[in-house]
Amino acid sequence: MPTSFLEIVQLPSGEFALRRADDESTPLVKIRFSREAREMLQDNDLAVAKAMITAGIEAAGNLNDEAAEFDIEDEDDMPPAYNQTVH
Repeated sequence: MPTSFLEIVQLPSGEFALRRADDESTPLVKIRFSREAREMLQDNDLAVAKAMITAGIEAAGNLNDEAAEFDIEDEDDMPPAYNQTVH
C-alpha cells in the first residue's frame, strides 16, 4: 500500500475526522464531542481530538508490534488481551 499523508479536519457537523489527505470521501476515524464536553474543554476540542487520534495511532502501532512477536495461527500463545470478547 503506498504511503499517504493523514490529516485532521473539522467536518460541517462539527465532528473532527482523520482522513487520507488525497481522499475526502470516508474518514478513517471520527470524533464527536457532546455540547457539555465542548463547554468543559473551553475551545480546546481540536487539541483534545488531536491528542486522542495521536494516542490511537500509537496504540495501534504498539499492538501491531506485539502481534508480530507471536504466531498468529496459535491462539494459545497469544496474550490474554487478544482472546477477550469485548462488548
